[in-house]
Amino acid sequence: MIVIYTSPGCSSCRKVKSYLKDNHLKFIEKNIFNTLLNKEEIRYLISRTDNGTDDIISKRSKIIQENKVDIESMSLNELCDFIVNNPSILKRPIIIDDKNMQVGYDEEEIELFGKLSKISRCDHCCPHYENCGEIRKAC
Repeated sequence: MIVIYTSPGCSSCRKVKSYLKDNHLKFIEKNIFNTLLNKEEIRYLISRTDNGTDDIISKRSKIIQENKVDIESMSLNELCDFIVNNPSILKRPIIIDDKNMQVGYDEEEIELFGKLSKISRCDHCCPHYENCGEIRKAC
């Protein structure tokens, strides 16, 4: 299942949701301000990144800048606590499924994410299964 971490007023979040709806991809939306993230969920997000905290944390966020927070010096536990208490430092949207993760909205990347997501979920009931199966064989 695709999970999207969003915030109110985020135009990139709206674009991603619109793309997924238009392409009939099921997703769960988690508004980071209404649905508090737990430490295990944050650890999971960090573990899925290619570049660690740089991928999901906005070091230009007001909280980090005003308080001169040094993310790099925090332990994983401290960082998770900090994110739980300050979810606004997360970049948005964060789009994740069982095999893929994308942060932010880039039209080409979201199309690729959508295609990869369809391939990984496609089964014999899917009208595109014949093509998806061929793509899987090629991969």
